Amino acid sequence: MKFAQFCQWLSNHAGKPSTFLIAVVLIAMWAASGPWFHFNDTWQLIVNTSTTIITFLMVFLIQNTQNRDNDIIHVKLDELIRATQSAHQSVLDLEDLDNQQIHKLRKQYRAMGSQCEAQPEKPDEQPENDPAPDR
Repeated sequence: MKFAQFCQWLSNHAGKPSTFLIAVVLIAMWAASGPWFHFNDTWQLIVNTSTTIITFLMVFLIQNTQNRDNDIIHVKLDELIRATQSAHQSVLDLEDLDNQQIHKLRKQYRAMGSQCEAQPEKPDEQPENDPAPDR
């Protein structure tokens, strides 16, 4: 099994209500065992170490699944932009822009949105100001 498939499988199972319930039961069992161990340092160390290791590993799992989901969304959006005749083809590679260029582009699209609210366009018309970045 590939790492990405394993992460996806683990992510699907980690997000289930039954997994949460299992975690709550384990914590309750640990808390209930406190009197038998006289609430000593080893008893506390067990839960601290376990949760630290699980949290550390979950960070990588979450990052992997987020990256995969992000890539999938980008491919789908790129296809929608490509398939839409009136869309600006230059927005297909926004990943190459720096933060200032992206911020400028967002401002232009917000301005276009404000204009649309004030005066609705016909579907066949192109907006006057082209928000596509200069290349």
